[in-house]
Amino acid sequence: MSKEISTIPLVKVAMPPREVLLPALEAVLYSGMISEGEYVYRFEDRFAEMFKLNNVLATSSGTAALHLAMLLSGVEAGHEVITTSMTAEPTNTTILQMGAIPVFADVDPLTGNLSPVAVEAAITNRTRAICVVHYAGYPARLNELREIADRHDLALIEDCAHALGAEYNGQPIGSIGDYAIYSFQAIKHMTTVDGGLLMMKDPSQMAEARKLRWFGLAKGVPRTEVDITRVGYKYNMHNVAAVIGLKQLDGISPLLQRHYENGRYFDGVFEGVSGLSPAPVQPGVKPAYWLYTLLADDADEVERLLAARGVMASKLHRPNHLHSVFKSFAGPMPGLDEFYKRLIHIPCGWWVSDEDRARIVDTLKRG
Repeated sequence: MSKEISTIPLVKVAMPPREVLLPALEAVLYSGMISEGEYVYRFEDRFAEMFKLNNVLATSSGTAALHLAMLLSGVEAGHEVITTSMTAEPTNTTILQMGAIPVFADVDPLTGNLSPVAVEAAITNRTRAICVVHYAGYPARLNELREIADRHDLALIEDCAHALGAEYNGQPIGSIGDYAIYSFQAIKHMTTVDGGLLMMKDPSQMAEARKLRWFGLAKGVPRTEVDITRVGYKYNMHNVAAVIGLKQLDGISPLLQRHYENGRYFDGVFEGVSGLSPAPVQPGVKPAYWLYTLLADDADEVERLLAARGVMASKLHRPNHLHSVFKSFAGPMPGLDEFYKRLIHIPCGWWVSDEDRARIVDTLKRG
């Protein structure tokens, strides 16, 4: 009787050990303070220290953090935000929610990341910000994008939802933009069930950001004395999510390291395999490898071969401009068309063992 092959998932929820997490959760649940409080502020401090960031605020989601980043960038109705179609949809639905206009720039056909040349060509007098996604955890060309943003007096927003722990020329990802956002949604490198975090380069914006996170109200001031001067939102993280985040941070380093080790392993073994190409990694860049990006002459066949051996693989995301709500904003994007045609993501996360890696490689080399 043949042994059943276990399935290797493309993404997987990471949780701290039960004996670590449940006592901490019980303590906060019965503490009498489950909304935003001390645990949230401790989480912000620990995250900032661990990932070498300044001026951070925890939020209810990565999407909430992105909305705050755009508000703080001065984006208003009618303004344009240069963005990518190769991302999860909330990156761009946020722009529409604000009454702003998403301007889709083309991407590098080898990485799926924004092309600096295409970004510069898309700038008009209505442009207020550039939103760059580090797709699948591979850092975009930040030096060039930073220079373009500075020359045109635009805000640079890093969407780091896929890129926790990545580095660019020795700098932590999220530290080069004027703003950066992180996501702790269920299947990211780490999760708080749902949650996010905003980084802003200018510390003078922290007070305004805190108000925007909490209905426009200043925390710590009696409700009978505060004055709302700008509409805010219910975007705060609560203590229950924060305590999960604190326990996640205790164990995140080896998880991130395993993503990286698996990604580098695949980079080596797939180089030179006929019909397959690893997405290139820029010199001086350390990807986070949330997903491993492989380019194939026949992506559908690769997905079929892996599925037959119990390995989940897919393109995962649909280019946003293919949705009806975005079609009117889309122009020609030959780089994205080429990238998406060849794209196939394979598992490379903390759950992928040496034996799992061998199964994936053997399947594709035979195929």
